[in-house]
Amino acid sequence: METMLFSPYTIRGVTLKNRIVMSPMCMYSCDTEDGKVRNWHKIHYPTRAVGQVGLIILEATAVTAQGRISSRDLGIWSDEHVGGLRELVSLVKEHGAKIGIQLAHAGRKSEVDGEIIAPSSIPFSEKTRTPKEMTKADIEETIQAFQNGARRAKEAGFDIIEIHAAHGYLINEFLSPLSNKRQDEYGGSPENRYRFLGEVIDAVKEVWDGPLFVRISASDYHPEGLTVKDYVPYAKRMKKQGVDLIDVSSGAVVPANISVYPGYQVPFAETIRREAEIATGAVGLITSGWQAEEILRNGRADLVFLARELLRNPYWPYAAAKELGTTIPAPVQYERGWRF
Repeated sequence: METMLFSPYTIRGVTLKNRIVMSPMCMYSCDTEDGKVRNWHKIHYPTRAVGQVGLIILEATAVTAQGRISSRDLGIWSDEHVGGLRELVSLVKEHGAKIGIQLAHAGRKSEVDGEIIAPSSIPFSEKTRTPKEMTKADIEETIQAFQNGARRAKEAGFDIIEIHAAHGYLINEFLSPLSNKRQDEYGGSPENRYRFLGEVIDAVKEVWDGPLFVRISASDYHPEGLTVKDYVPYAKRMKKQGVDLIDVSSGAVVPANISVYPGYQVPFAETIRREAEIATGAVGLITSGWQAEEILRNGRADLVFLARELLRNPYWPYAAAKELGTTIPAPVQYERGWRF
């Protein structure tokens, strides 16, 4: 049968061979604190390309050393990172997948040694450190770091850039009233809280003309926090700025009890797609081919992001194709073997 899951999807001149995306996941696999690509990354990501994933997005990759989630995260804060990333890009593309990178800054959730920064001097929880409230100079330097990261991503040959504005990290901290108590132009009103993300997007687009995604947390799961309805106008603003797709996740700006179940975040992606009229990616306990196909056929999202399921099974696309009664091309190495 013809499926949507295995149909191509083109964004700003970049064509994905199917709608399956490997969601960015922290891998904590840098051996030292230099943030450079290791052999492990060169095996982990290309394996999913061999498995026929259409788009692979690297883990949160820090635009500053201070902005890492952990000391074992990948980095893109130095030109010295470009060589390893370029090799990784080549390995993934060799097997027919497109590759993206998630540019990130952890803000107050950074666990690296030294001073941590955030829009306001409020810790994430009672067990975490109190961050320094960012000065205007800190804000300008961080926006520049995102732009520098985008420039390096282009040099390394990535197809897509995703800006990480979710999960309680720095940009998400600016967006949410729970973590942003500033009284200047970067805080207070929804428009002011959006300003930091808006300036990051503009800075990235000065050096990057390829597809641009933004990952958001569409609900803070808190009575005084943001909901998906708050993100609809934000998504409209992102669209005006040239963002091509919103990768819709949720939570983690403050500790919260979240009821999770298969597809629990899909309605967020559906709402933003419909009300902001922008392409979306759905994520969150998507595990079967039929589940992914339903999301696409019912117009709930344009791409399906898989995380843990692709850790369990790098060849999930083959299982999904079998489930949906279709076939997808085998790697050329298998085809060569059939000739003998």
